[in-house]
Amino acid sequence: MPPGKQSRRRAIGIGILVAMVVLSQTRYARAQDPQLRFGANVPMAVETIYDKGLSWLVANQNADGSWGARGNTAGIDGMCVMAMLAVGEDPNFGKYSENIRRATASIIAGQDASTGYMGGSMYHHGFATLGLSEVYGVLDESRLWEGVNANSQRTIGEALELAVRCAVTSQQSNQWKAWRYSPGANDADTSVAGAVLMGLLAARNAGIAVPDESIDGAIEYFQKMTTSRGDVGYSGIGGGNSPNLPAIATLVYSIGKRKELPQYKATLGRVQENLESSSPYPFYFRYYMAQALFQGDFDAWDRWNQKTIRELKDQQAEDGSFNGSHGQAYATAMSMLALALNYRFLPIYER
Repeated sequence: MPPGKQSRRRAIGIGILVAMVVLSQTRYARAQDPQLRFGANVPMAVETIYDKGLSWLVANQNADGSWGARGNTAGIDGMCVMAMLAVGEDPNFGKYSENIRRATASIIAGQDASTGYMGGSMYHHGFATLGLSEVYGVLDESRLWEGVNANSQRTIGEALELAVRCAVTSQQSNQWKAWRYSPGANDADTSVAGAVLMGLLAARNAGIAVPDESIDGAIEYFQKMTTSRGDVGYSGIGGGNSPNLPAIATLVYSIGKRKELPQYKATLGRVQENLESSSPYPFYFRYYMAQALFQGDFDAWDRWNQKTIRELKDQQAEDGSFNGSHGQAYATAMSMLALALNYRFLPIYER
């Protein structure tokens, strides 16, 4: 890739970050080391994987702005939006601006105007909330609804307020003060709860009102599910052997500003021990491990990042896609987001 392209992307991305400061001061209240915040030069292998992946996403986006053919794909669409934003292209005038605009409109158009629910499960709701939170404040909404026939043309802010209300209402009726697959579920698991909680934390970072008791209740749920050894239970107290769950817990403790908790120190230790582990859900695993390690151990993240680059370089198809059990759009977006910390442009990745 010509050096000018990477420099242009980085300049645009830094400009986006500056604009975010003006539009939402709460997002950048904490000073950070420049190398951690903006990173150094992005490895050429990452640029290549990312460019090919973005080309596939653009070529395979549906006319309505969504991806996939499994009905409501709001969560996957949210991941795809984040993957496009993460590279630092201008969301209003850059190469992927039209794709970002159409995907954002599609997520909002598919939202239940009454309940605020997005997607066929709370997994989708959480990741869709996260995606909308990351695009909120940087996308010019004057053209958001061009060519879209939607019954309720809400702003991104309005859609986020509805999404937060849905998650909070669901949590209030849940005995664990967390979430599972449906909004009305009374049981919970740490995988779904992590997706929804990260959506709420991102919305709060974006300036959307999220009740403190909602964040506190969800964090307390994760504390109850974490053992002194750093194991994290899935849907029952006592820990488990899934390497995904300590990574999720480490991330929510970090972004939730709970690094002083003994549970955080325990789960981070477990994540550090899992550098050579594998998971039956590799795309999900890489996504959460990258973020957890970046938040807690930068040197370990660097080692994990090099390993991930090698794995994804070998696994990426010639057309730029990745294949997984949840479809190519999911696998491709999650693979790109596992590498997105090389760019450091998404606010949720702030350390």
